[in-house]
Amino acid sequence: MKLKFNGILVLLLALVAQITFAQERAVSGKVPDNTGMPLPGVSVLVKGTKAGAQTDFDGNYTIKASPSQVLIFSYVGMTTQEVKASSTTVNVKLSADSQELSEVVVTTALGIKRDKKALGYATQEVKGEAVSNVKSSNFVNSLSGKVAGLDIKSSGTLGGSTQVIIRGNNSIAGNNQALFVVDGVPVDNSNSNTRDQTTGRGGYDYGNAASDINPDDIESINVLKGAAATALYGSRASNGVIMITTKKGKMQKGIGVTISSSFTAGTADKETLPRYQNKYGAGYGPYYDSADGYFGLADINGDGIDDLTTPFTEDASYGAAFDPNKLVYQWNSLYPQLTETYGKATPWVAGKNNPNYIWGTASTAINTFTLDGGTDKGTFKLGYTNLSQQGNLPNSSLKRNTLNFSASHNFTDKLKASASLNFIKNDGKGRNGTGYSSLNVMQQFRQWNQMNVDYREQEQAYLATKENITWNPNGPDNTKPIYSDNPYWTFYENYQTDTRSRYFGNAMLEDKLTSWLTIMGRFSFDTYSELQEERINVGSSDVSKYSRYNNNVSEYNYDLMLNFNKNLTEKLNLEGNIGWNLRNNVRNSIFASTNGGLNKARLYSLSNSVNPINAPTEYASNSMVDGEYIRASLGYDNFAYLEGTYRTDRSSNLPKENNRYDYFSVSGSLVFSKYIDAKWLSFGKLRANYAEVGSDTDPYRVFNTFAIGTPFNPNYAIEISKG
Repeated sequence: MKLKFNGILVLLLALVAQITFAQERAVSGKVPDNTGMPLPGVSVLVKGTKAGAQTDFDGNYTIKASPSQVLIFSYVGMTTQEVKASSTTVNVKLSADSQELSEVVVTTALGIKRDKKALGYATQEVKGEAVSNVKSSNFVNSLSGKVAGLDIKSSGTLGGSTQVIIRGNNSIAGNNQALFVVDGVPVDNSNSNTRDQTTGRGGYDYGNAASDINPDDIESINVLKGAAATALYGSRASNGVIMITTKKGKMQKGIGVTISSSFTAGTADKETLPRYQNKYGAGYGPYYDSADGYFGLADINGDGIDDLTTPFTEDASYGAAFDPNKLVYQWNSLYPQLTETYGKATPWVAGKNNPNYIWGTASTAINTFTLDGGTDKGTFKLGYTNLSQQGNLPNSSLKRNTLNFSASHNFTDKLKASASLNFIKNDGKGRNGTGYSSLNVMQQFRQWNQMNVDYREQEQAYLATKENITWNPNGPDNTKPIYSDNPYWTFYENYQTDTRSRYFGNAMLEDKLTSWLTIMGRFSFDTYSELQEERINVGSSDVSKYSRYNNNVSEYNYDLMLNFNKNLTEKLNLEGNIGWNLRNNVRNSIFASTNGGLNKARLYSLSNSVNPINAPTEYASNSMVDGEYIRASLGYDNFAYLEGTYRTDRSSNLPKENNRYDYFSVSGSLVFSKYIDAKWLSFGKLRANYAEVGSDTDPYRVFNTFAIGTPFNPNYAIEISKG
């Protein structure tokens, strides 16, 4: 009897659990703000449980809950709302929390934490999720459309450059790019593209160095706009600053383990690809040897009678109208290696696969592994990220491995130390050629092309022979390319490779001298070395060659800063800092190339040069800038703020007798919403600022310098005779 009762009880409990489980269903909805803009990253929790979700980039969410449960919606700067999940669709509008807005803390110049309401200049924060949710090889591209006044222009090429302009250009010919700062470390964002590449004459786009920053490590991004916001960084920050704060370890029990993986794939949008006509074939008009003037004449099949041929040397499509009943000897009839088409005429029709055939499927795989932890004495974080990207053009790829470590330790209640180290290894292959160049197949397709060519056949011809079987030979008796190579020969033979190894990080010691005064010392560094190799194989339309460019860049910063924050009266507060900075920039590079071509095909070495190589182009510089600065902000009753900065720098790039320059800024703000009690006003502030920023110049710009080239004839000697 007891066993039967226990069995009935178990069945009853199972039934209750099943009914309870059955009551849970998917609840979804959208969370915008009062203006209707979607809010990504809103926390959605089932009250009284650990079940939770977050809204996506479009503000949408999905979570499981029963009709009797309550959903809690929370977001930084917004009023938290609780809504019963009585329906399967729950849409919620979040309104701004004026109290929370007035307490927002942002990271400003030199990594200083400030109340946002006290700032007299513009700044805007972007959470790390905004650039890491949708993975990209360059996180900067993900900032597009997220910050007012921030203009992001991407080259669109694999691993290519991105221009970051805040509030328009400040210089006609100089640098207009924003300064990137990671955890107080200014990081180099230059690129080493050639002058030819930047002016459209051809070359490869090797991208900006800031693309090395791993988006999965970013906690937040603050964009400082205008000179008043950036005066403490000196002349380099005159175009604004992208302040990046990385994720740190947190106090917790045990060690946290985070593993994330993402995979994205994509193809070229057919709506954005060029549209090609398919009515006319090769030629410029009726200017050739055939009776109608549209074709060449040559005895291709060896029967002693001239045959109709494509005007092989022409690279336009203003020729004869396509006619499937007309047989013409085309490029694929000239090469004995192509056994199926050699010596055979084919119908005069448009190629079945036009140049858009070359676009394949691109993919990006990103895997991240993170360990973090901490106690009341200190924290740590160790992370590794692997990125593998395949381009949508053949033989193109980008690989990046990132290893980072950060830690902090409280020696006492007043003395704190922290450090971080990042290592990034980039490897690129087959970047897209740009500009007016044989290495840019798109330039070839859009300007010089024959629409009778089937590019799938061009692909098959190269893969079968590994030779430059081009549609554009010199003629039936000379099949070497006259202008255009087989595009697949360009992809697989005339390609580049590049590698960059980079280290950056900092070490900091901070001591709280009094309740209102602290002193901080910091050393930061950013250094990388890169190698770029470019190739043109023997048999190309251009002269074969091999070139290599070695570039080494380093920057070291030493900072000493006093920070003060003291209440002078109950309503009057004085806050600011006094500091000193020494910056040392070291750069050296060497470029060398073969001369007159390569002796042996596919052997890419300077020693394989046909002629003695010219003297390499070398560059070396070592510059220093040291400066002192002061910033003070006076605040009254959390309502009125007045701030001023002053900085003076001394540069080794300027003449000794005139190597010092200075600049200043002044700003003010009034939080008028403090004294206006209205439901329609959550937060209001008036601000104004004025700033002047000084600047030095690059090394070797003050005095005349001369380059030493290769002698015309090192064996030549001048003989002088007396009569």
